[in-house]
Amino acid sequence: MDLTAEIKAFCRKSGADCAGIADLVLIDGLPVIPSDLLVLYRYAVTVGIGLRNDIVDTIMNRPSAKYARHCREVNQVLNDLSSRISHWIEEKGYKAEAIPASQKVDDEGLCGSISHKALARLAGLGWQGKSLLLVTPAFGPRVRLTSILTDMPLQPDSPLKNRCGTCTECTEACPAGAIKNVSTESHYATREEALHLDRCHHQLLEFQKLPEIGYTFCGVCIRVCPFGKKKSARKKKTAGQ
Repeated sequence: MDLTAEIKAFCRKSGADCAGIADLVLIDGLPVIPSDLLVLYRYAVTVGIGLRNDIVDTIMNRPSAKYARHCREVNQVLNDLSSRISHWIEEKGYKAEAIPASQKVDDEGLCGSISHKALARLAGLGWQGKSLLLVTPAFGPRVRLTSILTDMPLQPDSPLKNRCGTCTECTEACPAGAIKNVSTESHYATREEALHLDRCHHQLLEFQKLPEIGYTFCGVCIRVCPFGKKKSARKKKTAGQ
């Protein structure tokens, strides 16, 4: 088994629902913090864990306390998973650096060290939806992500074709009216191309003040996306048979 197949198998065995390889050469120009973050690395291993449908479905026009707790729990699982993957890579004699799930290093811009969504798109896990979120074939946007940077020689995956089409579900449901209903064949040049960022940020800060939220969660666009809802409906149908 080659290293690419080995590491993907290890990711899934360790608890990842999906895993892919991104070629870091293709993200030239993407903001990273610090600016020299990628100097030692050529690839990123991006892994995802699907969110529980019954909890995502508790979101209505605002995040629920259950959803906020679930996201924190999944983030911790992802951080533990990325540590195990990093250790596995280092045992093979290569460098590895885990980027924590949903960790903000720029509070004003609500940014992490690097975009897990951008890496996951390059790793073939999904496409960038109109909400800026990664939309996966299996989970829709009901997935959380983490990434491991490495110099291990791997075979990168290819991005998937955008399948949002003419759908306007997330645009219509956004409580802040922040989604512009602009689609992209690959990725947006800037976040402002897809979102009214000021509206989104203001709404997130208001939600953060809600009891038992305490973080910039929303989730409305995640709940309404047809790709995630299709999976939920299939599960309910199977459970009822």
